[in-house]
Amino acid sequence: MKKTLAATAVATTALALALTGCATQGSSGSHESGGSSDSVDIMVGGMSKIIYLPAELTEKLGYFKEQGLKVNLIDTPAGVTAETALVANKAQGVVGFYDHTIDMQTKDKCLESVVQFANVPGEAEMVAKKAAPGLASTADLAGKKLGVTSPGSSTDFLTQALTAKAGISTDGYTTVKAGADQTFIAAMNSGGIDAGMTTDPTITMLTTSGDGSVLLDMRTEQGTRDALGGLYPASSLYMSCDWVAAHKDTVQKLANAFVKTLGYIGSHSAKEIADQMPADYKGSDEALYVKSLDASKGIFTKDGVMDESGAKNALAVLGASSPNVKPVKDTVDLSKTYTTEFVKNAG
Repeated sequence: MKKTLAATAVATTALALALTGCATQGSSGSHESGGSSDSVDIMVGGMSKIIYLPAELTEKLGYFKEQGLKVNLIDTPAGVTAETALVANKAQGVVGFYDHTIDMQTKDKCLESVVQFANVPGEAEMVAKKAAPGLASTADLAGKKLGVTSPGSSTDFLTQALTAKAGISTDGYTTVKAGADQTFIAAMNSGGIDAGMTTDPTITMLTTSGDGSVLLDMRTEQGTRDALGGLYPASSLYMSCDWVAAHKDTVQKLANAFVKTLGYIGSHSAKEIADQMPADYKGSDEALYVKSLDASKGIFTKDGVMDESGAKNALAVLGASSPNVKPVKDTVDLSKTYTTEFVKNAG
């Protein structure tokens, strides 16, 4: 049995609170079926993570308002799976990893990416300074304590994939719920984890302080291909297939706004982008935030279009490593996990 250091009771309570909170934050109009809705609740799998930057940046640039939308961005509490709220109809969209649409299809839930922010994960496997002498390759992760955001998260999926590729089963290491940002850094510095999967700005914080080093870097296309055998579509806006079908006008407006933001990211410097972001995103060291953003802003697509070969590779990766996907990988219909209809019509 896979060893997981996670407090199930706490996570369950957090989920209940999150769903209750979401139910009170949205407007009644955003939950209507059929036609168009100008108010949309979107859960974000970590507001301060640079991989999910398009959500807040679109708000700050005024692109939602420009489309006549009122978008309520909800930061997903640590340890809570955002798509659970989506399936429960407590939010209409999730800014999270595309691979969850594949995972949820194995549970007979249809979710689809409508705007693909990135075709690479933007993640890195980091090694703690104390553990570095014995960790030079993925094969060395055997027997180690490996940090993930939470069990069932995309960092967990990627950890399973990378270790499986190195011939390590899920019984061959200990999964530790390490969260992100300062929680992740604390786990690494205290010896709570030997290595772990995380994103910027945490990656740059660790490399700058010297408390962590990069073992595998999936912030670049080549690094992703080297680690996973191809592209791996990651951060995206995904929604319930039924909701998309019933609210095409609203989804198109969302696509218009997000594609415009992706264009802004591609045509502006990290400093110019950082200047648009709230102060609490940048923390006390704005220069470090700009450095983090510069290291990761290349992950974003320019047009929000899913890479078809990348989607196939994501299924292949999960089909080889995910306990949920592996038994039914041949029955997964990728055409139901994403659509390019809206981004191709964005303008």
